[in-house]
Order: sequence, then structure tokens, then C-alpha cells
Amino acid sequence: MKVKIALICTEKLPVPSIRGGAIQVLIDGVLPYLNHFNEVTVYSVDDPILQNKEMKDGIEYIRAPRDGYVENIYTELAKKAVKGETYDLIHVFNRPLDVLTYKLAMPKSRFVLSLHNEMFTEKKITTKAAQAVIDSVEKIMTVSEFIAKTITDRFPSAKGKVQPVYSGLDLTKYTPIWDKDIQEKRTALRKQYKVNDKKVILFVGRLSKVKGPEILLEAMKSVLKAEPNAVIVIVGSRWFSDERIDSYGRMLRDLADSLGKNKVIFTGFVPPSEIPSLYLLGDLFVCSSQWEEPLARVHYEAMGAGLPIITTNRGGNAEVVHHGVNGIVLDDYQNPQTFSDAIIDLLSDAHKASSLSMEGRKYAEKNFGFKQVEKRLSKLYAAAMETEKAPLVSQRKVERMIKAVEQMKMNNKEKERKRKLEEKKRAKERRNRNKKKQEDDKK
Repeated sequence: MKVKIALICTEKLPVPSIRGGAIQVLIDGVLPYLNHFNEVTVYSVDDPILQNKEMKDGIEYIRAPRDGYVENIYTELAKKAVKGETYDLIHVFNRPLDVLTYKLAMPKSRFVLSLHNEMFTEKKITTKAAQAVIDSVEKIMTVSEFIAKTITDRFPSAKGKVQPVYSGLDLTKYTPIWDKDIQEKRTALRKQYKVNDKKVILFVGRLSKVKGPEILLEAMKSVLKAEPNAVIVIVGSRWFSDERIDSYGRMLRDLADSLGKNKVIFTGFVPPSEIPSLYLLGDLFVCSSQWEEPLARVHYEAMGAGLPIITTNRGGNAEVVHHGVNGIVLDDYQNPQTFSDAIIDLLSDAHKASSLSMEGRKYAEKNFGFKQVEKRLSKLYAAAMETEKAPLVSQRKVERMIKAVEQMKMNNKEKERKRKLEEKKRAKERRNRNKKKQEDDKK
């Protein structure tokens, strides 16, 4: 008998992943395999080009408005429950507090919570609410050991429930750049972007400070002295499909202009369906993340594409990129020269670059195809179904905890606002002091 499973995505982006998103890509990837043995319903935010409700390839999709998203999903679950269409297992993605609400709609279901960011920090959830969520779920999936540790360090009681399940990629869509069958396509693509005779450094990610593209552009100053034929292709926009250019984006473009004509190519947002082809542009892939990256899925993609990888030792990145084996891991991640040295090293040593590339592809084939990801996920689901049923928190307590978390976030927001005002005040005072000193020196 098939297990009835509901996957509840966040309110950010829809499924399928037409607007991007690591969670959405993961869901898309495992669905064909997961649906072989189970009855699956996917809940996500609505989108103008998608139907609110549809059946596709045997999978039910229910999409709800972003405004009041949690309440909307709760209502859909409650309707199902009234009709006796209860799910055996509900997987809630990256929204711990929402588990408590959804469980009120379907108290007989087993619950799995997956965490794709640091969602159990003191700034995001109160101790009482976090413990209630942990107690209310059968299992907790994390995308890396790093994220798992952020939970168990604060809540040791969660250790028995937490299990990392690494994400992955569709290996049939990512062809290694050395494959003979792909050379014609690769040559045409490189001509299209006018990099056919260049050494291409590839960056794929959001154009935000935490992703570190400005450090990579700073590093290019030294790279171009050693490798004048090098160019960097930056794939991505400020926020997934949002093509607006903010002040940070303008700064990146100014920095790119300072490197010389046609040394930096910005592609803008690229739909997920086109991302695999864009990796064919590269000779080398760099992830310059500055924040504690949960584990950027671009590493799986670069391995699949057969590109040598340079990444930062931040968060979970080094869990899948092993220094000197299938990539280069940088500890001095804030230093542009560290990036320059690593890039120059790989661009000038074809044997080393090839060795890292081939090991990366083999590692991806062995561990990170979506078929392997689904097996790990299904194993976690089976454990959730077999374990003792987690208790239900009363509606009254849930409402109190939600209010407490909302109040905490409001307080944190106000503290942050005051901190920024104080910073501006001190900066202005420093400028005034310096100005006065300069004026005094002239007297």
C-alpha cells in the first residue's frame, strides 16, 4: 500500500522551480522517484503562470496565495481531513513554527521538518517554541552536518531526531565539459557569450554580499595580470527572478568596469531549466560565499558539470568539497589574493584541474544523483513512520507561542534599527572630527 505524503514548501517560491530556489529544485528532483512508491501532494505558493490546483504526472499540486500562506495551507489540510483524506506523513520545508499549525489540521499524520538554513537560532525562534517543534515532529532533516549541529548545540534533546540528507542534481542534465557529445553545444554556447577563446571562471549565485562576488571581482585584478585571457561569467540576479539592480549590484558593475572591457559578463537571472547549459561555459567554478553557507547546491552542479571547484570553508561547503581531492577549499575566505592564487594555480595547471574535475564528477555520480537523494529521504520517512508518534500541542499553546515569536522578531527588528542609527551617528561624528582636524591643520 502506498504511503500518502504531503510536501509543504515555503511561501517564497513555487513548485515546480520556475523561479529558482534550492528547496524547489530539490523537490522537483526527487518527485519522479518518490512518486513511484507513494501518493504525493505538493503544497506551494501560487504563481501567475501556474494553476492553483492540478494533477500532473500522478502528483497533486495545491498552490496558495502568499498573503496568509500558513493559514491558507492549514485550511487546505483541514478540508482534506474533513473528507477523510489524511496524509500518513507531512514534510514541512524550512519553517519550524508552521509545523505546530499544520499539525492541528492533521493531528494523525507523522511530521518531518527539513531545515535548509539556520532556523533554530535565538533570533528566529524562542526556546519554548523551538522545543515544542522538536517534540512535535518524528524526524528532522538537515541539508548538512553544519545545520544539524546548529540545532543540537542549542537543543541536545534533538540529537535522536536530526538526520542530514544531502541534496543533489539530475545527472542526466549536467554533462561533464570533457564529454565528446557535448563539445559542439559547448563551443556554440561559448561563441554566443564571446568567450570561445578565453579561460572562463564561472560564478553562479545571488548577487548579494553574503555570496562574496565583490571579493571574486577584486581577485580578478591579480588573475588578469597572470592570465590576461581570463574572463569571469557571473550567473544570477539579486534575488532569484528579480532582475532589479540595487546599490550592491551597481557597485559590482562599477568594479567590473574597472577590470577592463569584456572581462566580466553578467547574465542576469537564468531559469533553472537553463542552468545546466550555462555550466558548459566554464573552465573553473568558484563559490566565494562569506556567510555560514548551509551547503550551496551549486557545488553539486559544478561537480556534475565536471568543473574544478574553488570554494570557501564556510558552513557546510567543505562537507562535499574535499580539499585537494575534488576541489580547493579556502580558509582565508575574505582575502581576494587567496582566491587569485587558487584561480591562477588551476588555470595554469591543467593536470591538477582535470584531476579535481574528474574526482568531482565521480563523487557526484556515486552520491548526489536525485535517485540517491530520494533513497536517503525515503529511508528517513520510513524511520519517521516507525518511530513513536510525537505529541500534539494544543491550539491555545500554539497561538501563544506564535505571538511570542512574532513579538521577539519585532523586538529584534527594533534593536537592529536602533543599532544602525547609532552606527550612522558615530560615522557622522567621525567625519565631523576628521573634517575639523583637516581644517585645523590648514590654519
